[in-house]
Amino acid sequence: MRAVVQRVSSASVCVEGERVGSIDQGLLVLLGVSGKDTAADAEWLVEKIVNLRVFEDEERKLNRSLLDVGGKLLVVSQFTLYGNCRKGRRPSFVEAAPPEVADALYNVFVTKAKERNIPVQTGVFQAHMMVELVNDGPVTLIIDTPEGA
Repeated sequence: MRAVVQRVSSASVCVEGERVGSIDQGLLVLLGVSGKDTAADAEWLVEKIVNLRVFEDEERKLNRSLLDVGGKLLVVSQFTLYGNCRKGRRPSFVEAAPPEVADALYNVFVTKAKERNIPVQTGVFQAHMMVELVNDGPVTLIIDTPEGA
C-alpha cells in the first residue's frame, strides 16, 4: 500500500458537488492499493499513520501523533498513486490492485482506523472526487508498506 499523508487544519472531499467527508485538524490520507497488498498491509499502515509524530508539542517539535492530539482522518482512495511514469507519456497502472481487491483493502484500512477510536471520514471509492485541503506546515509524507508487512 502507498499513502500520501498530509497534516491538515481542514480537508474535505466532494462527489458531484456534494460534500461526502470533511475534517478539521488531522490527517488527509490519499490511499493507493497494489496488487500485492494484503489485510496485514492495511493494518500495518493504519498503525504507522496514527502513531506518526507529525504534530507539534509545546516546543514546536514534531512529537505528537494523531492519537495524542485527538485528530481526525480523511481517507481518500487514489489508485493513481501506483501510476508508473518511467516509460512513455501515459502512466501505466498495472501495479494497482483490481477495483474489487482495492475496495476491500481500503475498507480494512478504514475499519482498523475506526477501531482505534479515531473519527474517520472518507471519499467514495471509484468516484470522481474533488479534494480540498489546508496543508498545515506544510507537512506531507509518502509511506509505502514494507514487503510482507
